[in-house]
Amino acid sequence: MKKDLHPGNYRLVVFKDFSVDEAFITRSCAPTRDTIVWEDGKEYPLVKMEISSMSHPFFTGKMKFVDTAGRIDKFNKKFANSRFAKKED
Repeated sequence: MKKDLHPGNYRLVVFKDFSVDEAFITRSCAPTRDTIVWEDGKEYPLVKMEISSMSHPFFTGKMKFVDTAGRIDKFNKKFANSRFAKKED
C-alpha cells in the first residue's frame, strides 16, 4: 500500500439529519465546527445534514414536502444588501 495515502484526521464523527432528528456515528475526515455529546457521554465532531437515508423518499418510501419558498426567501434576505442583489429601477 502507498505511504501517506489516507488522511491523518480520520476519526469518529456524528452525522445528524435535522429533518428527522436522527443521528449516527461513523469514521470520517469531514471538516466540522460543531461538537455533540453522544450516547456514550463522549464529545464528538458534528456534521449537520438536511437529508440522509433516514429521511430521503427513496429509502423511506414516503414523499416529504420541502419548504423551497422559505429557503428562497431566506437566501434573498441574506444577500439583499450584497453587490449581487437585484437593483430596483
